[in-house]
Amino acid sequence: MSVPGTSTVSGKKVAVHGAATVRFEHRHGATRLATLYHHDPLRVLMPDPRAGDLPIAVLVTTSGGLVGGDRLDVALSTGPGARALVTTQAAEKVYRSAGPDCRIDTRVSVEAGGWLEWMPQEAIVFEGSRLRRLTRLELEGDARLIAGEMLVFGRAAFGETVTRGLVRDAWEVVRDGRLAWADALHMDGDLAETLAHPAGFAGAGACATLLYAAPDAGTRLDALREAAEGLEGVRTGATAFDGLLVVRILGGEALAVRSAYAALWSHLRSAAAGLPARLPRLWEV
Repeated sequence: MSVPGTSTVSGKKVAVHGAATVRFEHRHGATRLATLYHHDPLRVLMPDPRAGDLPIAVLVTTSGGLVGGDRLDVALSTGPGARALVTTQAAEKVYRSAGPDCRIDTRVSVEAGGWLEWMPQEAIVFEGSRLRRLTRLELEGDARLIAGEMLVFGRAAFGETVTRGLVRDAWEVVRDGRLAWADALHMDGDLAETLAHPAGFAGAGACATLLYAAPDAGTRLDALREAAEGLEGVRTGATAFDGLLVVRILGGEALAVRSAYAALWSHLRSAAAGLPARLPRLWEV
């Protein structure tokens, strides 16, 4: 019997290397899909968007999760003037590793005048898992984007807590070829102390980062902080600098973090781009 995220050859588990490339371009007065490539275990679905909303692409990991040695490479882009949204079908599961790391590398590129939302659902890190994730955002000129990532520490419904493993969650934001911001959460080995420490995660079961990169990012800070004040079950912090708005969310329960993440995403897309303050149907189940 094979483990999700691997294939089996002669009784040995073989790591998988999935890839997906999605590009949207503005043609004939509308945003249209220009490039689509996917390789197992990644698949890309193109459901019909809701009326008045953006074209949408949905990434699916068909293996059911990732184990040590697995890798996913994702490349998302919009051309000049194109506007689109990309999300994932469900939470990504990162299973216990026997030693090797699993990697998720995502590159998001937005050309001048473009708008892109990259808002995947949460990644659940299991006890003993080893995850290295890098999200690189590249913007040109007046390009704008919203991007986010969530981490859930263990399976609370099964009483699982995360005490050991590797979690490295890194961001890079590049505008016009210049590195504007880089950040990395890195925890290796004994995770229990960091997750429990009052100066660390203070017992949080989940965390999230939400970014808005745009020339007007600084003007959105006060309104976003007001929107965050009414959120329950989470602690939030937000700052803005150099065309970038950074929001952190920390909560004891994954559902509260997910709800806050979704609410602030809805707020930003409505306030900054005049888009409907609602999320894809996949987020409602």
